Amino acid sequence: MKTAATSLFLLLSLFVNAQSIILFKPDRVFDGTAMHANWWVLVKDSLIVATGAPNTIQVPQNTRIIDLKGMTLMPGLIEGHSHLFLHPYNETSWNDQVLTESPAERTARAVVHARATLMAGFTTARDLGTEGAMYDDAGLKEAINKGIIPGPRLLVATRAIVATGSYGPKGYNGEIPLGAEEADGTDGLTKAIRSQIGHGADVIKLYADYRWGLNKAPAATFTTNELKLAVEVAASSGRYVVVHSGTEEGMRRAIEAGVRTIEHGDGGTPELFKLMKEKNIALCPTLTATESIAAYKGWRKGVDPETPAVKQKHKIFTDAMQAGVTICMGGDVGVFSHGDNSREMILMVEYGMKPLDVLHAATAVNAGVFGLPLLGNIKPAYLADLLAVKGDPLSDISVLKQVVMVMKNGVVVSAAKQ
Repeated sequence: MKTAATSLFLLLSLFVNAQSIILFKPDRVFDGTAMHANWWVLVKDSLIVATGAPNTIQVPQNTRIIDLKGMTLMPGLIEGHSHLFLHPYNETSWNDQVLTESPAERTARAVVHARATLMAGFTTARDLGTEGAMYDDAGLKEAINKGIIPGPRLLVATRAIVATGSYGPKGYNGEIPLGAEEADGTDGLTKAIRSQIGHGADVIKLYADYRWGLNKAPAATFTTNELKLAVEVAASSGRYVVVHSGTEEGMRRAIEAGVRTIEHGDGGTPELFKLMKEKNIALCPTLTATESIAAYKGWRKGVDPETPAVKQKHKIFTDAMQAGVTICMGGDVGVFSHGDNSREMILMVEYGMKPLDVLHAATAVNAGVFGLPLLGNIKPAYLADLLAVKGDPLSDISVLKQVVMVMKNGVVVSAAKQ
């Protein structure tokens, strides 16, 4: 006897690659902002054409009807901080990935990672640096766009930019590949930014600080004026700057420079978060990366006391929420396994954010901050990027791991067989 899930799989598999009119009838719809019971969603080709209560939707003839009983339909999720050319550090250290894995191997891994990301319900992702794989994320993006390989639509940063002498790998004799591009001053930064744009960068990423202080302490790298220059040069092409920052001074300089997002934010203070709120700078907290790195060093969550880094992450996340800072969803995936992206959303709830706000962060908020006007919402005229999960994520955020269907651009790319 066929189950409802099996019937769903069989029906969807008939038109995985077809352009058609589809009516989704889930138990509930999260539209990017609010949860609605007893809503339908009508999709034609690559666009959402109608949403709302059943009596408000005119269903054309020959519409394919998909019942999603017991399920929640929501916008395709948006990953805010990923590294598709990295894999978990407990498998291979960051240094060894950069120094010993061939370009072919790293690209092959990235192809696998892109598919895993999409199958997990993340139809869009910001990839914030290839970490030594040069501009290959731009090529990966094009391969996805051309339909050669499956994956999320990508916003890529290519090589990322660091101050000379600050980044790794370090401690080796002679010239070795670096994990990012070194550049300094007006001429150096301008040339590097324009070169990365020319190679396909959608966003410009700089490291506002790194572990290059005395005794390898984290310390600021670029001056405020250098960061302001980067923002100005990127903006002239319609692009924005994101910064890696884990120190108070690095964050202060980045805020003054007017960057779009601050990644990690471990040096945040109530004062700095107040400034971020005033300047409309968003925070991408990367909770999962911090916990993963602690675990790789032997920390046992729920058994051992929290490490200082985990305690600090709890503090800055709470302080940022209290200050009203816009919080993006992004876990620094690559430090942990691709396809496990929703783990960040589960932690955001664990750290004190309401499930509705977490869903909002991973959809409409990320779309707005990242400049994606037709994504992150279930509204007429928006792209038909959709995700169906079992159950209600407002009651149990972990159901985000129970993906039943993924649609990108109106095409079903994944349907669970059970």
